[in-house]
Amino acid sequence: MNDINEVLPGFDLGDEDSVRVETLERTNGRAMCAMAFSLGWSSQHARHTDQLVARKLNLWRDILPYELEPELMDKPVNHVAHHAFAAGELIVPYQSELCFNLSQRAFHRNLRRNNYIEPRAGRFYPRAFIAGSRGIFPEEILPFRVCRVSEDMICCDLNNPLADRPLDLTARILDIWATPEEHGGSCNDVAEMITANGPGMQARWRGQATDFWQDIPFSRMAGEPDAGFYAMPRLVSHIDRTGSEQIGKLYRRLLPRGGRVLDLMASWESHLPGDHGLAEIVGLGMNAEELAANPLFSAHLVHDLNLNPTLPYGDAEFDAVICSLSVEYLVKPFEVFAEVARVLRPGGRFVVSFSNRWFPPKAIRAWEGMHEFERPGLVLEYFLRDGLFGDLETWSIRGLPRPLDDKYADRHADSDPVYAVWGSKA
Repeated sequence: MNDINEVLPGFDLGDEDSVRVETLERTNGRAMCAMAFSLGWSSQHARHTDQLVARKLNLWRDILPYELEPELMDKPVNHVAHHAFAAGELIVPYQSELCFNLSQRAFHRNLRRNNYIEPRAGRFYPRAFIAGSRGIFPEEILPFRVCRVSEDMICCDLNNPLADRPLDLTARILDIWATPEEHGGSCNDVAEMITANGPGMQARWRGQATDFWQDIPFSRMAGEPDAGFYAMPRLVSHIDRTGSEQIGKLYRRLLPRGGRVLDLMASWESHLPGDHGLAEIVGLGMNAEELAANPLFSAHLVHDLNLNPTLPYGDAEFDAVICSLSVEYLVKPFEVFAEVARVLRPGGRFVVSFSNRWFPPKAIRAWEGMHEFERPGLVLEYFLRDGLFGDLETWSIRGLPRPLDDKYADRHADSDPVYAVWGSKA
């Protein structure tokens, strides 16, 4: 799904001396622009789209992909360019020598104080965990993948997880301006910016299921029943306004107009746009006051899925189910996903969205201990477990500006990232 035209335009240049420019050009270090990039790729079990907004590119020194540059220069705001790259064309191609075996002793399980880490097949770890091997230094934080684990050996892969995949890249010009002449600064490789440290981690290694299931993955820091934790209403936003709008745009594209939708693990916000076009929205959550405060619900129920994963609805009652910013709290995800398939009509979609904010005491142990881009992979495994869903996709967006009136605006310039995984009832 390439939805590059949905990315929010409108950027505060932040400099009273800046001058808007009609088209992209290179002008003595003064040409600046904001661009949205959408990276499309496929794995054995799903399609993937990862979007990144680069809000301040310097066209004099930053390096655009060679194939895209002539399609972007001298073009105006909102111009879109696209190129399909063969495997290893946009980024460094796969190198077999970067996939190698190490002895079990070479993995530094006690690298993090008071946090013993056991290597698991398919998972990603900072390269510092194998420092001293193949010239890797203790300070290296770039991720590498553990491919296989045997009694005495660990197979490690240092390649970018996208290195052997064809990639479709789309770029949209969001804004163009000129500034007073700049001196110094770093040179950014845009292809590396788009593909490094994240995209590709969602997929299995060579089709093998990722081992998320050891190390007590569904245990939690807080052991008290959920009913006590959620007894008091929390009428607060769990994502910034920009992130919420992106979730809403995603739902508008994916949910059937005129459909009946179940909002799972719901609260007072459903993150649906005003023009959602749905016939009915039903809420299922943990707090009656929060559910009653949601103006979109035609009906709602209080129900603890961790205590009883059986959904209180009949078979094939809903055209779609959504779960916003809550999947990380499920301690019985396989049972819940099976129940969602049961209450969906044939072909109905289940859309799961999340960010990098959650209640730490209630999130499952596996969630907190993994890279942000591994989390879509975990949710993808939930979808794949029982073969109840098809047409699987993942999606992410990062780099949008945080609203200036947001309470975290002085600490985080970027909006909260949004990740989503969805599939249709098979």
